[in-house]
Amino acid sequence: MFETVKNRRTIRKYQQKDIAPDLLNDLLESSFRASTMGGMQLYSVIVTRDAEMKEKLSPAHFNQPMVKGAPVVLTFCADFRRFSKWCEQRNAVPGYDNLMSFMNASMDTLLVAQTFCTLAEEAGLGICYLGTTTYNPQMIIDTLQLPKLVFPITTITVGYPDGTPAQVDRLPLEAAVHQEVYHDYTPEDIDRLYEYKESLPENKQFIEENKKETLAQVFTDVRYTKKDNEFMSENLLKVLRQQGF
Repeated sequence: MFETVKNRRTIRKYQQKDIAPDLLNDLLESSFRASTMGGMQLYSVIVTRDAEMKEKLSPAHFNQPMVKGAPVVLTFCADFRRFSKWCEQRNAVPGYDNLMSFMNASMDTLLVAQTFCTLAEEAGLGICYLGTTTYNPQMIIDTLQLPKLVFPITTITVGYPDGTPAQVDRLPLEAAVHQEVYHDYTPEDIDRLYEYKESLPENKQFIEENKKETLAQVFTDVRYTKKDNEFMSENLLKVLRQQGF
């Protein structure tokens, strides 16, 4: 499994080959052994196999082709509804309609999602995380009929890889590991840590294609802009409140 993780790649193209229900269930059940807040298991997973349902989900993910191309789409949701209903049916008063509860459920959900992905890749499957899930949560809520206290956190497409794409670069270990206390970055640190990323031909091409001076500007001015982040943040908070958190 160590080598599987070290050699992992994001897979966006899949063979036209189904995933056996028993295999998928085994992977999900095993992933539910991930750490969980207070043993509460504050998550649910919506399994989408039906082509019509994928068609309905696709616009929420900006029509990225892997949504309709993957044999299985999994929507991992923070879920305090099940636990709250259990409390109510056992003469207990739940108090989980708040930000802290949402954070706890979100952490539970992401732990399960990543555990599933690691297991799936070890089993020969490929996965792709869709960060668009929290960009358009209301569309996903409506499509999947998610009730109050259930919120989509991430979506993963799963299937047998069609090809082996190149690995994407990562920053060196020292960029993200701090011993004992946080050590802030000097300008010299930043130059050294990002030197390799900035030297890659594909990243130089991004700069040229987007008519920018630096790779950082591609992120701030094109891919993840302040305007877009603020708009989506406002929408995210609104939908969170509507879902009862």
